[in-house]
Amino acid sequence: MARKKHEHIIKSVVQGSIAEELGIEPGDKLLAIDGQEIEDIFDYQFYVEDEEIVVLIEKENGEQWELEIEKDADEQLGLEFGQGLMDEYRSCRNKCMFCFIDQMPEGMRDTLYFKDDDSRLSFLQGNYVTLTNMSEHDIERIIRYRLEPINISFQTTNPQLRCKMLHNRFAGDALKKVDRLFEGGIEMNGQIVLCKGENDGEELERSIKDLTAYIPLLRSVSVVPVGLTKFRDGLYPLEPFTKEDAKEVLSVIHKWQDRIYEEYGIHFIHAGDEWYLLADEEVPEEERYDGYLQLENGVGMLRLLFEEFTEGYQQLVGDSRREELSIATGKLAYPYISAMAEKIEEKFPNVKIHVFCIRNDFFGERITVSGLITGQDLMAQLQGETLGSRLLLPCNMLKTDEDVFLDDFTVRQVSDALQVPIDIVKSSGQDFIDAVLGEG
Repeated sequence: MARKKHEHIIKSVVQGSIAEELGIEPGDKLLAIDGQEIEDIFDYQFYVEDEEIVVLIEKENGEQWELEIEKDADEQLGLEFGQGLMDEYRSCRNKCMFCFIDQMPEGMRDTLYFKDDDSRLSFLQGNYVTLTNMSEHDIERIIRYRLEPINISFQTTNPQLRCKMLHNRFAGDALKKVDRLFEGGIEMNGQIVLCKGENDGEELERSIKDLTAYIPLLRSVSVVPVGLTKFRDGLYPLEPFTKEDAKEVLSVIHKWQDRIYEEYGIHFIHAGDEWYLLADEEVPEEERYDGYLQLENGVGMLRLLFEEFTEGYQQLVGDSRREELSIATGKLAYPYISAMAEKIEEKFPNVKIHVFCIRNDFFGERITVSGLITGQDLMAQLQGETLGSRLLLPCNMLKTDEDVFLDDFTVRQVSDALQVPIDIVKSSGQDFIDAVLGEG
């Protein structure tokens, strides 16, 4: 099937840039560079790096300009486009039995229902892709432009089981694309969303064993428990993991970590932090995480937070400052946040910190991460509590770069409802110390 023709409308032109000097204007279209059609931002950045290029522009009246440009190798043209990728995002074609978006309630903002499965977002933003959306053309571009690391949702290396779990008859064959990436020298990270009775037990052992064949280019694989909300009517029947299940999963992972470390010098397979909460076990020491390769996937976040806090705490000199304040977090981080708050109170005896564990009533109590706590749960559960002079909330509760919770309540609305100023805390342990002590 022929690929679509790409025409990129220029949204704006940087003042004083090469593009402005040549008379390129907002509304013009970029058609090609050096005779090559530009598919997306990666093509654009690749071709624009040359010192001598020929740019084909179509004006709004349909007239085409062929512009010969000489410039420095690192000098940009000054063109800005409406979409970050210069192309539409690719949506997921699978119907995964574990899909979190399928478990979202109705009536939320449209962007929360978009299922991406775009290898370009894997490179740019760290998103995980299933490979089912990836063509041979995509593979060639990833290798040519060195778009690495690519983050891959494996789930299982059993082709038949993968077809079942992703509800896509091509999902098993898609695993062969890993071989192409490996042969092309592309670094990868992996993920396994574990579903009870499906890809756990012997299937998990098989997957770990199979994936070790891609070391060292496959740098890490995380195992995370399926997230089950209360909105699962009509979906595949999945059961939650128990404490005993979690202990068994951790036993398998730790066994393989030791085996792989002995042979390759890395631990490779990692358990998401939620397993340790469910098993009522302490998260591993820092050395087990191989440099925290999968923080964004919830692997090692609690250990890193506590290590950063400990380092900053050792430098603190207590004083007689006086304040009463509060912190709200999810069930997963609550024991660690509470321990950190107690340590600060030891050095600052006149500082009183109330730490609240917010139950996720919106999605259901099985959801324990603070990043999925809504404004309405905060307001309902903190109403009437002693909050002190300030309420601290972690930044991952909010939409990126906006003061908006998942349910579209704003920080101002929550602050007004609770009658307390809200401070948003960045993610590091030092940020936590600075926020509590009012020094951020």
